[in-house]
Amino acid sequence: MLVHSLEFIDLMETTQHMNERELRLLADTYDSVYLHPNSYTCACLASGSVLRLVDAVLGAEIRNGMAIIRPPGHHAQHSLMDGYCMFNHVAVAARYAQKKHRIQRVLIVDWDVHHGQGTQFTFDQDPSVLYFSIHRYEQGRFWPHLKASNWSTTGFGQGQGYTINVPWNQVGMRDADYIAAFLHILLPVAFEFQPQLVLVAAGFDAIQGDPKGEMATTPAGFAQLTHLLMGLAGGKLILSLEGGYNLRSLAEGVSASLHILLGDPCPMLESPGAPCPSAQASISSTLEALEPFWEVLVRPAETPEEDSVAEDGVQEIQEEGPWEPPVLPILTWPLLQARTGLIYDERMMSHCNLWDSHHPETPQRILRIMCHLEELGLAGRCVTLPVRPATEAELLTCHSAEYVERLRATEKMKTRELHREGANFDSIYICPSTFTCAQLATGSACRLVEAVLSGEVLNGVAVVRPPGHHAEQDTACGFCFFNSVAVAARHAQAISGHAMRILIVDWDIHHGNGTQHIFEDDPSVLYVSLHRFDRGTFFPMGDEGASSQVGKAAGTGFTVNVAWNGPRVGDAEYLAAWHRLVLPIAYEFNPELVLVSAGFDAARGDPLGGCQVSPEGYAHLTHLLMGLANGRIILILEGGYNLTSISESMAACTHALLGDLSPQLALLRPPQSGALASITETIQVHRRYWRSLRVTRKVLEAGMRKPTSALSTEESSPGQTKPEAAKVVLTRDQSSETATGRATLEKGPSASEDAVGGAELNQTPQASCTEKQTSAASPVPGATALLPPSQLTGNPKTLELGKEALETLEPQALGEESLLGEAAGGQDVDDSQLTQGFQDLADTNQDILHAVTPLLWCPHLVAVRPMSAANLDVTQPCKDCGTLQENWLCLSCYQVYCSRYVNAHMVRHHEVSGHPLVLSYIDLSTWCYPCQAYVHHQDLLDVKNITHQKKFGEDMPHPH
Repeated sequence: MLVHSLEFIDLMETTQHMNERELRLLADTYDSVYLHPNSYTCACLASGSVLRLVDAVLGAEIRNGMAIIRPPGHHAQHSLMDGYCMFNHVAVAARYAQKKHRIQRVLIVDWDVHHGQGTQFTFDQDPSVLYFSIHRYEQGRFWPHLKASNWSTTGFGQGQGYTINVPWNQVGMRDADYIAAFLHILLPVAFEFQPQLVLVAAGFDAIQGDPKGEMATTPAGFAQLTHLLMGLAGGKLILSLEGGYNLRSLAEGVSASLHILLGDPCPMLESPGAPCPSAQASISSTLEALEPFWEVLVRPAETPEEDSVAEDGVQEIQEEGPWEPPVLPILTWPLLQARTGLIYDERMMSHCNLWDSHHPETPQRILRIMCHLEELGLAGRCVTLPVRPATEAELLTCHSAEYVERLRATEKMKTRELHREGANFDSIYICPSTFTCAQLATGSACRLVEAVLSGEVLNGVAVVRPPGHHAEQDTACGFCFFNSVAVAARHAQAISGHAMRILIVDWDIHHGNGTQHIFEDDPSVLYVSLHRFDRGTFFPMGDEGASSQVGKAAGTGFTVNVAWNGPRVGDAEYLAAWHRLVLPIAYEFNPELVLVSAGFDAARGDPLGGCQVSPEGYAHLTHLLMGLANGRIILILEGGYNLTSISESMAACTHALLGDLSPQLALLRPPQSGALASITETIQVHRRYWRSLRVTRKVLEAGMRKPTSALSTEESSPGQTKPEAAKVVLTRDQSSETATGRATLEKGPSASEDAVGGAELNQTPQASCTEKQTSAASPVPGATALLPPSQLTGNPKTLELGKEALETLEPQALGEESLLGEAAGGQDVDDSQLTQGFQDLADTNQDILHAVTPLLWCPHLVAVRPMSAANLDVTQPCKDCGTLQENWLCLSCYQVYCSRYVNAHMVRHHEVSGHPLVLSYIDLSTWCYPCQAYVHHQDLLDVKNITHQKKFGEDMPHPH
């Protein structure tokens, strides 16, 4: 009864006692259904099996699960059998998880080749369930022939934006098409939605050879899709079998997904390519329909008409013709004796600065990382590999003989000579052991490559120093002497005996100029760097890291630069780059080995980077890369100068490599408009080289939202009457009971007239699923005015930009300029470059809401002291003036004082006491005076929840 009516369940129960004629007569009243006396029992067992997995996964008995069951369920509706389905197992499981386990947000992914209309109709008004379906449609010619299966259907009422349909309009769709839909649509929305459980309606009738699907995906492709989903909901993932009618294809598909659930590496795709034009059109249409509802999908305006322009003599990549699927391969998985290799040697600590003991590239960097890995038990779970120095032949693959000899000569130099020699390079210090340490660092990377390629381990981590990615062929640069990643790549190619395709991802905050130059004319190595550029003023300065740098000669297009033009780039921006750019290109390139220049100076708290990537963010970036190259990925330490940050970040990456569950990310803010502009700029440059980047659509300027109607006034589904007028725009992170502005759109005849202008929204059984269902059309611009900020309560993603927040923008910008100048070698930076990200705030219409981005951590959290609920009184007046207006609570001494906009007594209290953090009794935000910023962190949740209980009589709805 969680999903189906009692009358329908009773009717199905009676089928156990019907004769053949009665069963046939009843089945004929439905569409594509047959009945047997055992059908009811089997359907109950199927639903019960999925519920058992829900209990086991949410009860932490198991990580994930797969239900190999029949009959299927995703077509079954409230009171209708349909398409072989009696009960909707996945829908029942979602409601069960919400009711029994108090799960607030469920993601349902339906990759069966037929649209799961039953599941969609169950949840199309419910924002607590995000439904994503990717299915054959062919402009409505394919079963179930519903308009509601098209991309234009996005849900109704509170649920608008929570129904996602990607319709395929031709047969023969391949792995690349499915992966593109996941990368461009599903994953970005899912990271914003933040599900607590992922359920998959896992039909395998899209695999080549299936007589109904007529598609051309492979079992390996479904392994990839499963891997991508395992990064969500802390790995709480359940697959429930739906369709699949070629027995061999079905068995291979199920086995491939099960391998991934068990932690085996993803197989490489036979012929990944890029999404076909029809897939690009479908994805683009779905993106345009969803863009008003999901902040992560907002993109800067693009110019697709430039795609076909060939400049500088570069040939446009030719579109592929019709693709004939090969014979379905039999996949094999390696039997791994060990998973992750770890390489480290304390001898690399002997490289040190003889003149400056406070230099950021300190020997303690690798020691702290190793100590942390040992404390967490991660080092013991890895295979420790012996270190060896790089051979001269290995070094000469990337460096000149003269340069190698020049560095070798430093071993015998005196202190004054070493100082003089170091001054001949950019940002370099040298000591007598520098050459030996650099040799060990590079040799370690080569040893790890040998272990991975031989199957000794699947993946690995090299905790080494000095770093290497700035080192050029014949010069040291930026703390780097030998380019360890570059030498390791050449060593891998030498071992393999061919021009092995190697992907190098450089996420160090500084551009890897040396790596770029070494491979810029080589199409066998794809170099992707994400770094601060600041329009050429950030180290290593100049235009080498600009998005316009794409390689040369045969390597044109194989150098990809994402150039951030400011600080505070964090998880949201890096994930956006991964989904929109890095992974689409990587899958199209199809590498045989992935090397990561793993600098952690973009991490939160790094003194040089000024960015905000969290350890959890790095874990997700690592997990997403692990789907490539049969899981053969190696992380090689580069920069990172906050000892705590680099230790926690490397540990998070090591957890991922070991196959541990991906951690839940903190509530993601929308990506910065400036960062989105950087990503889009790189996409525009590389679209001529990579067809996977040609997913285009008409979009708004970044940061702007067009007004949309909560319900379309043009169309409605059967059983749902049209609203007279659309009144509200609903936002994410609301439960199924509460709408923005406290308006409710309930299922049933008691819908709030205030919310929908008196229209009723009755969810009634469909008369027949063969009827042409209509849907909400694309949002109609101009149909709705946004609610005022005072009504946007209960949604942590929608914060009013108040006076205090506006006041903080200028101090933050000044602080960033100081940091930027230090990191860029003391160069002066134009203020306009640093404040550009805030310019939109001044230029935007006052009716548009903006989000204040809090710090996810600050160094003053240690000042927060525990308190008991009995000692807190939210009605307490200001201690000095007695006012009850805009009071704040000091989180160190728990005294109450008024805000700066009343009599500023809390400001004075801070100045006298030095207590840094205070909590607003108005909106429960937390302000740090020394950081001049709002702060949102786990350590603050207890006091916030107590305050919320005192103020509203209930727990916070989303205490994350």
